[in-house]
Amino acid sequence: MEKRTILPPMSPENFPENTNLPEGVRCVRWQDTFGFGVAFTPGIVYATRDDTPLHLHLLIPRNDRKDNPLIVFVQGSAWFRQDLYIHLPEMVRMCQKGYCVAMVEYTPSTVSPFPAQAEDVKTAIRFLRNKPIRFNPDRIALWGDSSGGHTALIAGFTIDGYPSRTDDETQTAAVKCIVDWYAPTVISEMAFEPSCGEHIPADSPEGWLIGHLPVQEHPDLAAATVPQAYLSKDMPTPPTLIMHGSRDMTVNFQQSIHLYEAMRALGKEVEFIKVLGADHGFCGFACDEALEEVDRFLKKHL
Repeated sequence: MEKRTILPPMSPENFPENTNLPEGVRCVRWQDTFGFGVAFTPGIVYATRDDTPLHLHLLIPRNDRKDNPLIVFVQGSAWFRQDLYIHLPEMVRMCQKGYCVAMVEYTPSTVSPFPAQAEDVKTAIRFLRNKPIRFNPDRIALWGDSSGGHTALIAGFTIDGYPSRTDDETQTAAVKCIVDWYAPTVISEMAFEPSCGEHIPADSPEGWLIGHLPVQEHPDLAAATVPQAYLSKDMPTPPTLIMHGSRDMTVNFQQSIHLYEAMRALGKEVEFIKVLGADHGFCGFACDEALEEVDRFLKKHL
């Protein structure tokens, strides 16, 4: 038997490529495009409301950095109970780009109406600031889609003011920037725009948001849910990216125009992307191009 030499461990810099090529083997050379691996910790309890725990799911990139930026993502659900896994594929891709991601559960409107959802998101941000895990607490972005976008706007615009729970204000809930995907912004106007859903009755998502009441009969409660109503010229506002489909059958594109025009009138930093032909979260959002726009915006502000 031929005596073979036992080789010592080699350094990565000098490691040779195997050049053997058995007959029939096909050679390819590819480059990684996914980025980092992902560590996933689901079901972290960040608060308890009326004996009911609220959870967040945390994604951490498998890199060597201790100061990764953090995305706090709020899943849309018409303000009802959320399925936090709907945008998990997109959040994994963002994590592979080097972002930590916390997908946050809020109290459904059928349990507590507005502003409970924004209060919960602020509590989650404060919880995360108190327990930084591989991310920089000063590099936090808020991102939400649909009702999650509405909640992200309210929480991001109001910072540590109303709505906020007094029992968890040991940390700030401030964020560096906001990403809003197709959020409702003026619920009293939604029935005046083309839609495939009901937006006025007490049993509508908007009715439940204000306490299971008819929207048009309670203009004061509806007005309190308008994110741009919490803006002022003198109060700092996080830079905001709005993305909305031109053929949104649930939340009409006009809803984002309301927000955009109000922010522009107050001199706020805002970008607005109209996704041609896109419906509510489909036909133009589940793609690399959409995530690249978000990534570009976040890199600019985090």
